[in-house]
Amino acid sequence: MGYLIIFFISMVPIVELRGAIPVAAGMQLNMFWAYVICIIGNMLPVPFIFFFARKVLEWGKDKKYIGKFFTWCLEKGEKGGQKLQAKAGRGLFVALMLFVGIPLPGTGAWTGTLAASFLDMDFKKSVIAVMCGVMMAGVIMGLASMGVFGGISAIFAPKS
Repeated sequence: MGYLIIFFISMVPIVELRGAIPVAAGMQLNMFWAYVICIIGNMLPVPFIFFFARKVLEWGKDKKYIGKFFTWCLEKGEKGGQKLQAKAGRGLFVALMLFVGIPLPGTGAWTGTLAASFLDMDFKKSVIAVMCGVMMAGVIMGLASMGVFGGISAIFAPKS
């Protein structure tokens, strides 16, 4: 059941794998399998985001109840694309990988893929860059989570 929970957490925008890995560590799941499952969960929406998100967001930006949120998402994707383009020059693949891979607020597979679609990047290269970034973020979050939870358990573990 725990693996199913982290699978779904890793699919949620903004939270993604960056939130699922610490949850897995807190649930004391096997980190190797948690890592694999979180990567799959985080990557599953990527093709849909690349091909359809921009169209859906543009369709909904002027709708009464969803317009503000959809406009915010469009602006986020456009700003992410502009930042990537400005920093990357010809190294867009590496820039996208690092954008997704360094776990900071506002970065991740969802935003990176949306930015790649705004920049009209090649689908295959985008997916590979995002996948490498997700794997990098998973390693970073896994090491950080194991360090935090290892430290907590060392403090509160009964002394023998």
